[in-house]
Amino acid sequence: MQNNLLIDFGKIFSDLWHSMGISQGGDVWKNYIMLAISFVLMFLAIVKKFEPMLLLPIAFGMFLINIPGAEKILWGTYTDEAHTYDLVTDRGLLWYLYYGVDKVIYPPLIFLGIGAMTDFGPLIANPKSMLIGAGAQLGIFIALFGAILLGFSGAEAAAIAIIGGADGPTALYVAKMLAENLVPTIAIAAYSYMALIPVIQKPLMRLLTTKKERMIRMKPLRQVSKAEKIMFPVIVTLVVGLLLPDAIPLLGMLMLGNLFRESGVVERLSSQAQNGLMNTVTIFLGIAVGCKAKGDIFLTPQTLYILLIGVVAFVCGTIGGLLTAKLMCKLTHGQINPLIGSAGVSAVPMAARISEDVGREYDPSNHLLMHAMGPNVAGVIGSALGAGILLACFG
Repeated sequence: MQNNLLIDFGKIFSDLWHSMGISQGGDVWKNYIMLAISFVLMFLAIVKKFEPMLLLPIAFGMFLINIPGAEKILWGTYTDEAHTYDLVTDRGLLWYLYYGVDKVIYPPLIFLGIGAMTDFGPLIANPKSMLIGAGAQLGIFIALFGAILLGFSGAEAAAIAIIGGADGPTALYVAKMLAENLVPTIAIAAYSYMALIPVIQKPLMRLLTTKKERMIRMKPLRQVSKAEKIMFPVIVTLVVGLLLPDAIPLLGMLMLGNLFRESGVVERLSSQAQNGLMNTVTIFLGIAVGCKAKGDIFLTPQTLYILLIGVVAFVCGTIGGLLTAKLMCKLTHGQINPLIGSAGVSAVPMAARISEDVGREYDPSNHLLMHAMGPNVAGVIGSALGAGILLACFG
């Protein structure tokens, strides 16, 4: 009897030891590196306030999944070494949260919320700002060719290229459709660079514009009628749907959310899309993206290439918008402040706020926010169109 008890206690302690994360072998050192990266991202989100709504759930999802031994509980048990989404038994919480990424449900819902929160009035009042949004898509095409030169396939290069649009949901959507194996890296890169907009864009804005240009005051925008605001999402959806159906899942949800906002007859739906739904999906999306950033998947040379291409794409997108705005400034004899060019990337409304902040550094009474919202909204539409083009060409 005593021997049996000793054997049982020995087995209990053995099982307890092997269940502990500190007993894990193999490439567990990669998990500890990813834990350190997650701490850096949480620091940026909490202390530096770099887009905390996105960065904090992503960082914590990364933190959770890289705790040694936690993956089997949080994700589930893989039936073989392929580590694919479907080959999982005893599914855990994170597996179910990731379902919305795997079936590309979250990105269109995020666009629905963005549409409900966004006023397209500045774009309608100044249609020329669509050109700035188009110019800011330069980063997508530079990244596409750069990725191909580095040996990525056409579909993988297209998925990487969309990082240049500075739009996390769009990047996630395209990556899932074209290169599922690259989803974690592309998503982390896209959302991280969005969070680092102040760090990346401000030096470029000062470098590519003169002090005189930065102090240009733009004329107030005209008042846009309610009828125009209601017709805009319907017309855009119809035209894009006829010409580029691949863009409809994202652009259609964006315009539906905006129609909720502008119609004035579904306040409850508009409020829910802006607040409850948007916040819930943001939490789920952030955790789901972060939980795929496992050390053995993330820490590869391929990941470094993608991160490098991503930052180059983001820089080139900002430069493309700034140069387009500078050209328009020359053509209009100084009526357009080139600082609004940096807002041509899709990060709404962060990029527009940066245009406002830099402008007020040189003239505290100069307000560029509403002028910058035109290119910023155009950038959202442009990134969705860019996604549709890439999906049509490489899907």
